Amino acid sequence: MQYLPKLVAPVLIGIVAYFLLKIAQWLHSRLTSSLPLPGPPSPGWLFGHQKEIWSNTTSLGEPNSTDGWHEQYGSTFKAGGFFGGYRIYTKDIKAVQHIIRNSDTYHKPPVMRNLLNMILRDGTGIIVAEGAQHKLQRKIMNPAFGNPQIRDFTKTFFEQIYKLRDIWKAQIGTKDVGEVDAVQWLSKATVDIIGLTGFNYHLNALNDGQKNELNEAFGILFHSGAWDSPWMPLIAALPQTIQDNIKRIALALGLNATMKSSIDCIQRSCRQLLMENKAHLAATGEKDVGLGSRDLLSLLLKANMSSETPAEERMCDADVMAQIPTFLIAGNDTTSLAATWGLLELCLHEDMQIKLREEIFSLPTETPSMDELNGLPFLDMFVRETLRLHSPITIINRVAIQDDIIPLANPFTDCEGIVHDEIHVRKGQIISLTSHQVNTDKSSWGPHAQEFRPNRWLHLPESVRAIPGSYSNMMTFGGGPNGCVGWRFTSIELKVFMFVLLRSFHFELAVPKDELLVLRMASIWQRPSLKVEPLQTRLPLVIRSL
Repeated sequence: MQYLPKLVAPVLIGIVAYFLLKIAQWLHSRLTSSLPLPGPPSPGWLFGHQKEIWSNTTSLGEPNSTDGWHEQYGSTFKAGGFFGGYRIYTKDIKAVQHIIRNSDTYHKPPVMRNLLNMILRDGTGIIVAEGAQHKLQRKIMNPAFGNPQIRDFTKTFFEQIYKLRDIWKAQIGTKDVGEVDAVQWLSKATVDIIGLTGFNYHLNALNDGQKNELNEAFGILFHSGAWDSPWMPLIAALPQTIQDNIKRIALALGLNATMKSSIDCIQRSCRQLLMENKAHLAATGEKDVGLGSRDLLSLLLKANMSSETPAEERMCDADVMAQIPTFLIAGNDTTSLAATWGLLELCLHEDMQIKLREEIFSLPTETPSMDELNGLPFLDMFVRETLRLHSPITIINRVAIQDDIIPLANPFTDCEGIVHDEIHVRKGQIISLTSHQVNTDKSSWGPHAQEFRPNRWLHLPESVRAIPGSYSNMMTFGGGPNGCVGWRFTSIELKVFMFVLLRSFHFELAVPKDELLVLRMASIWQRPSLKVEPLQTRLPLVIRSL
């Protein structure tokens, strides 16, 4: 504690200097700005609208603030950002196409990289890598997410989801009816799946009696209240030197000791996994028999260590190690939340639950292949519609690294009555692609775009083809060179969830529909919650054994 004054003084000086710089930049931008976009008036200089966007709740089926602003101001508008700045929000298809396809001009914002680098530290995972580094990582990793590997992983999907089925059956016992929280249990299943398929590691999330420090560390880190706070991205927007000193002060005061301990544990576990994998592969050429030699980390290391791979095309150990927490981040909540929303829709549409169950029982096996699952047409449409309407990732943020002109399909009229069909953006401007709104826009998807209708996939409007998504012309997995590499993995995993659970149970809501909320966290994730204080990310379901 005696060192605290020495830490505080430079931090305060740095913060004051930074805020003075930001104020000067804000005043300059106000005097010289040529961006006449409409938008809501900013509620404050420090946070702008980011508090409201970072974390908010709405009743199930009701529009959120971004929906309302699109309705009021059009396809493209501006809203208040941190430190008196603003962000551009757009669902305009031509603008989305331009930004997605020009990945050399539009990168992930520093705030996103800084938040993830708290965990990744020296390494760079594929979801934050840019430019040549991203192209290299994607080239090495693409084969690990191809159809042959996903076919192998399907067996693991079934094993873990049948384990979840058995746990639920044991819980309800001989009564054949009981209540479960879909959010909690589906998340545990996806954690175990990504552990086994990602790096052949048992995280034991479904085995509550067998503790695992890596799983516990991730649980503490990502399910703490810190991620609900808009102070998290605001601090991440500060210069790195100021961030580092804030962390030192917080540690000296004991404020982030738990978070630091969790991050240290993640780093230690990931380093051990990397060294064990490399040692096995160097000694035998194979990590293990069966799936163990085909998990994502082993496939990545094989490609990276191959004598056929030129030295300049290999990833450094720090970047390889960074993919382990990246797999956990990208493959856990996104998939479990999509499965949760799918079960909710089945509860709200009894006819769909019956139809889907009948189709599933048409297969004479409890563990169909990937190709057999893909051959079930209503299951395929149901999964696509779930991912469209309930995209786990609702906003894709990008920052212009140079001045640019963004074309618009839907022009806007400024306060002087001048019509604009393009936006001139400066270097450093953050643009948020409102991917959820792109997925539910009536001009693309038709008048019933915001309703859950799997049969829409039988005859899609021609206008949908203009959406530059990686999967089925949706922005759920992003698109272009930086689109999610794991979209096949997620879509098949969701089909296995539906196949196993609908063969085993009938689902109903355990609470009235009007007691449910949609909680949007960290600007991107949308989770079902209950109308109670404090808010609980839960979806209680009544399950009945078949």
